[in-house]
Amino acid sequence: EEAAAPVAIPAAPTAGATAASPLAYDSKNAFASVKLTLPEDLKSQPDLHKSLYDASVADLKTFVEGAQADRTEFGGDGGMPPYEKVVEYQGAVETGKLFGLLGDAYEFTGGAHGNPSYMAVLWDKALKRRIDVNALLKPGADRAALDRMLCAALNVEKRKRDPQAVLLTLNGADWKCPRFAETVVGLARSTTPGKAGGLTVQIGPYVAGPYAEGGYEIDLPQSALRPYLNPAYADEFAGAPVKRPDEA
Repeated sequence: EEAAAPVAIPAAPTAGATAASPLAYDSKNAFASVKLTLPEDLKSQPDLHKSLYDASVADLKTFVEGAQADRTEFGGDGGMPPYEKVVEYQGAVETGKLFGLLGDAYEFTGGAHGNPSYMAVLWDKALKRRIDVNALLKPGADRAALDRMLCAALNVEKRKRDPQAVLLTLNGADWKCPRFAETVVGLARSTTPGKAGGLTVQIGPYVAGPYAEGGYEIDLPQSALRPYLNPAYADEFAGAPVKRPDEA
């Protein structure tokens, strides 16, 4: 079967970057506190490093500007604490062709609690560009089957947390399983060096249950994903996802 060309995400040109980008950014004023942390592994991909740092810092600066506008619009902030946004990317999963990062963010703009969110970066090392997770899948891959696989894995995790948890379906009335396409997806660490063990799916609070239940990180093993992988990237996957500390 002929492999489909990877799907590229347009990005600002970063080739030719000479100065090394920092791995952290930290800024604080009376209106907001923001922080970015990038992993040491990112230094091996200077173009991605510069692109990710520049875009993340620009986003944090915009957040600070928005905080100042929000809190001065009505002539004061009523003694509210500063807004806050913290962004952190974890260590990389790297294969022969791919470099992947997973990240999370915490954002507080008032209210009872802050809001977490997730990010994933997929980078084709030869093309030197970001790709979408769809590039890793065969054209015409059975998305309904992926939805069912994710839903089953999510229910396993819910039952680990609470043996009495009500199992979710794809069409539940209150809470339901998200579709694969609605989630944040990155590479899963593998028991085989230099390979990805599958895909890690990140599901935020409020998606599959109340805020107090928290979010989920679910590893879909490459052995189950094999029928759906794009032949152009299938060889980048082997082994099994590395167990998390709470699973060991």
